[in-house]
Formats: sequence, structure tokens, C-alpha cells
Amino acid sequence: MATGITDRNRQARVSAYAGFAVQGLCFSTLVTRVPRIQDAHGLSDGRLALVLLLVPVIAGLGSVLAGVLFRRRGSAAVLRISQPAVCVTIALVGLVDGVMALYGAVALFGLFIGAVDASMNAQAVAVERRYGLSLVTGFYAVWSVAGIAGGLWSALANRLEVSLFAGFAGPALVGVAVSLLTGPRLLGRSEEGRAPGSRRLKAAAEQVPWRPVLIVGTAMACMYVADAATSGYSTKYLEDELGGSSTVAPLAYVAYQVAMVAARAVADLGVRRLGAAQVVRLGGLTGLLGMVGVVAAPNAPVAIAAFAVVGLGLCVVPPVAFSAADRVDPTGLGVAVARVNVFNYVGFVLGAAVVGAIAPTSTDHGLRLAFAVPAVLTLVIVLAAGGFQPRPVPAASPGDHAVAP
Repeated sequence: MATGITDRNRQARVSAYAGFAVQGLCFSTLVTRVPRIQDAHGLSDGRLALVLLLVPVIAGLGSVLAGVLFRRRGSAAVLRISQPAVCVTIALVGLVDGVMALYGAVALFGLFIGAVDASMNAQAVAVERRYGLSLVTGFYAVWSVAGIAGGLWSALANRLEVSLFAGFAGPALVGVAVSLLTGPRLLGRSEEGRAPGSRRLKAAAEQVPWRPVLIVGTAMACMYVADAATSGYSTKYLEDELGGSSTVAPLAYVAYQVAMVAARAVADLGVRRLGAAQVVRLGGLTGLLGMVGVVAAPNAPVAIAAFAVVGLGLCVVPPVAFSAADRVDPTGLGVAVARVNVFNYVGFVLGAAVVGAIAPTSTDHGLRLAFAVPAVLTLVIVLAAGGFQPRPVPAASPGDHAVAP
């Protein structure tokens, strides 16, 4: 395996960046036009909630299926098929007519986006392994930048009253073009795996230890509870309980994302100097401070600043979690990465469900109380930080009959 800064590794790194960018653009474009989807299909709040829950639930299935396919085809093959499919299904969401057709399009989107999440992260950790440096948080910075671009495009599309299909078709075409252009330069199965050609890869995959996966996965689920609460309810919190205007309220999520970009741009350097566990511990404490600020905020400006602090701290958890998963995967084919990725969707579903259930319990402070739940769960990230530096599992090799957990 060629390690270090080589032309091949640079190509793979740029291609992986492209994968993260397309994913961030597509996901942001969809979620920021949810109100337009609701209007176009005349959905009640209850039906809209069901549509939104379909995405993380089906995405979890997509991630699991991707993990199975990694062993046979590698993550590059999965990404090259599933990412253009995500782009096409976004356009389909804007094109379908009728609630049942919408459910079908959203379910397809969830299935493919789960496969993309797993495969792009597998590519990222494979590139990181070949470079021999911490790089994964940089990929997430690209995702966040593309997500901001998608949000800005949606704002412009709304202002110009662009149709739902046209608003989705533009980013979809860009995403398909980028995917087709960069896909061939992703790391192939023989390049990303630690044991290419091994007759014992299936046995090695079955020996991926669950304990370290559960530790980092639980921490990541707690992070995504906070992320779901922020993305789904920060604007409503500022408007309904803190007196923010409809112009000011969306700035909470913008501040959250901008802070994520800033932190992820330098987090790899922090991992190299301080170690993964210390970076996650500091990030968890910072996120906890931000969540306390959100709960205690007396007004909209303070809440906006607090959401920025939340993003600044918690943004390091997912990329470092995937790096930790790669350390305990004897195949190097992303099996552990796909397993950890499922916790992404578990956290997102729990976050949306918990906040949605608690918020109506009080007409005055329902959302303030609801944000206290992810604040408490952030403590789990701090306590689990040590698990983000697991002891590496020996790589599988031809003729291996067992792999030590």
C-alpha cells in the first residue's frame, strides 16, 4: 500500500472531498426546503413528521446494507452508485405528485443517503490511513461548507419563487456531474483494505469487536441528539420563546454551521498534537457549555452565540469516531465505519422524537426544557472520550483463521 503524499493518494483525497461536498449540498438543499415540500403536498404537521422520520430510519438500513457490500465490492463501488442516486432522488422528491409517491421518493433518498454516508466515511478513513495523518475532520469541514452553500441556494430559490423541482434539479445536476467526474479516482477495494485478496476477510469482518464500536457509537448518537434538536428546533425556539424575528431566528443554525466549519478546519491538527481522546473530551465540554447557554439564554442574541459554541465543540465527534472505528477494523474495508454510522441515525431519530415530545408539555418553556435533554446527554460524550483512542486491531492476512478482538 502506497503511503504518504503521493499523486495517487492526492487524487483519492480530492475525490473523497468531492463526495463529502456533494452529500452536504444535497442534504442541505433538501432539509432547508422542507416547508416548501409541506406546502406543495398539503401535508399536516403529523404527516410531515412522518416524512422526515423516514429519512434517518431508512438511512440506517442503507448504511447496514452498505457495510455488507463493502466486503464484496469495496466502498468506492458503493459510493459511485449511491451518490448519483441520491442526487436523482432529490430531483424526484420535487417532481412526484401525491403523498404516497412522496413517501416512496423520500424512502429512496434515505436508503441511498445512508449508503453514501457509510461509503464516503470509509473512503475518508482509508485516505487518512494511507497518508498516515489525521485528516477526517477536514472532510467534514468540506461537508459543512457545501451545506451552507445548499442553504444559501435554497434561500435564493425561495426568494425567487423557484419551483420545488427546479430548486432541487440544479444541485442534483451539479452533484451527478461531480460524482461521475471524481468517482473513478476513489480508492478501489484492493487499495483501501488492509488485507486485499485475503480469503479470510469475511471471518475478519465478523471479528470486528463490538465494544469500541458501541462506545464511540453511543457518544456519536448523543451528539446527533443535540444536532437534531438544533437543526430542527433552533429557529422555532428563538421565534416562539426568545422573541426573535423571522429574520433573526434562522441565524442560530447558521452560526452553528459556521462554527462547525471553523472548528473542523483545525481539528485534525488538534488530533495530531493532543490525541483523539483529548480533542473529543474538550469538544464535549465545549458543547456542554454551549447547551447550558442555550437552555439559560435570556434572549435571541445570547442563544445564537450559544448555538455557535455547541457547533464549535460537538463537530469533532463524528469524524474522530469514524477514525476510531477504522482502528478496530481488521479488514480496513469500512465494516466498523458502517456500523458506527448507524448510530448517526439513531441519535437523529431520538433527538427529533424527544424534543418533539417534550416541547408541547409547556406553553411557555417547552423548547427550553427540551434542550435540557441533549445538554445532559452531552456529558456522555465527555465520559466516553477515552474510547476514541482504542487499541488498534491487527490487520487480517491471507491464511488467518482468527483475528483477535
